[in-house]
Amino acid sequence: MTAPLRHGLHRAERPLVLEATDTRAIVAPGLGGRLASLVVRGSELLVTEAPDPIMWGSFPMVPFAGRIRNGRFAFAGRDYQLQRNAGPHAIHGTVFERAWSVNGPSELTTDLGPEWPFHGRVIQRFALSEYSLRVSLTLEANESMPAALGWHPSFRRVLHGSAEAPAASSQPVELKLDAAQMFLRDPSGIPTGEVVPPNPRPWDDCFTGLRSAPALAWPGIVRLELTSSADYWVAYDERPQCVCVEPQTSIPDFVNLVPATAAPGEPMEAWMEWRWSDAPEARRRTD
Repeated sequence: MTAPLRHGLHRAERPLVLEATDTRAIVAPGLGGRLASLVVRGSELLVTEAPDPIMWGSFPMVPFAGRIRNGRFAFAGRDYQLQRNAGPHAIHGTVFERAWSVNGPSELTTDLGPEWPFHGRVIQRFALSEYSLRVSLTLEANESMPAALGWHPSFRRVLHGSAEAPAASSQPVELKLDAAQMFLRDPSGIPTGEVVPPNPRPWDDCFTGLRSAPALAWPGIVRLELTSSADYWVAYDERPQCVCVEPQTSIPDFVNLVPATAAPGEPMEAWMEWRWSDAPEARRRTD
């Protein structure tokens, strides 16, 4: 029997490597322009390999984030059918498996590919410091189009050090996400547009009205706070290997619910920032 194809950092060719004190980020231009690895103080925070390309690293979602129901939508009086890559639906945009071009030591660009019926290009920029990573996206449209931007990071539920310096397993990550509302999903898992109070976990849901920045804490090791210019966050914690916390500028299936557009001379932009610090338990041990 043939082993299933694995997607991951090991396949990255000519990666961009960004380094700051105790921190290293690896970006894989040829694998969807994704952040393929982030090692902070000796711990790899991201899933670096998976059988599914949407379940590892942190990749940009452009020109839509999440699912589009049945891959269908109408825009400016015309009907469109997208390639379906998530059962009956289209998911996570058209650039996360495209090869991106390198513009400089921390900038990538790509077009939207043949799967998207409109033309434009995307620019992604990275800025790494000792305590933070900031990533931005700019979509420059050649014609009016529906558009949304976002990122899909898969964080490790349990840390094991890094590939260069393995360590004992950490305690499982603790996710804090305090939101006023979440979007109700129908049986197919796609928002209906109706908002309700947040349900108990596990989640595969889109939230809005955040009262504080989402945060991930691996007890005794590191705490990660996430901020973004985006107003919507999808949290996914149904798999034992990872937790995903995804900022995005529109809700899933936005083209059929609350369309947003980009147009020539009116680029769409978004940013996210991750800031890390010692977990409280680690600070207590060193006081």
